[in-house]
Amino acid sequence: MSGTTRTSADLDPRRRRTLFRAWHRGIREMDLIMGRFADAEIGVMSDADLDLFEALIEVPDRDLFRWLVGEEPAPANYDTTLFRRLKAFHKHDAPIHS
Repeated sequence: MSGTTRTSADLDPRRRRTLFRAWHRGIREMDLIMGRFADAEIGVMSDADLDLFEALIEVPDRDLFRWLVGEEPAPANYDTTLFRRLKAFHKHDAPIHS
């Protein structure tokens, strides 16, 4: 089970692939963070935003998690408006699995 609550039937192949990859990262916490954001945003992302999101998918889980929870600053090349939207999407006042 992927965890996704969004159907990919209305998405083009690139967005379907990206949605799948967002839900299959490696560690469950990152599946939930990236996957839930993708569920909510993939259908309305511009091509430029999709490029940025795909770049974030390539970042190792541990690094990206540290950036998202504020343990380390994101490098300038990843600290984009899309990254900040992803970071703001998740409230860090409750467990990730909630």
